[in-house]
Amino acid sequence: MTGRDGRDEWSVGCRDLAGRRRDLTVFVGTDDKIVLVAPPGEAAVLGPLEVGRLRAALRDAVVTMAAPAPRTGT
Repeated sequence: MTGRDGRDEWSVGCRDLAGRRRDLTVFVGTDDKIVLVAPPGEAAVLGPLEVGRLRAALRDAVVTMAAPAPRTGT
């Protein structure tokens, strides 16, 4: 998925400790590092399905990071 600022980012649903719906965000940083953003000031509680989605998002981020940059010009 592509975020608002044009970077690749993935969102994974979760809950906080109070049971409210929240999101974890995964994206590739400018220094070729994977960035995981948790709900502000909260712990993220993941069930088995959300763990699978987080794993898939992390895998997709690594694949995106490893893909060669598109060539421009001739």
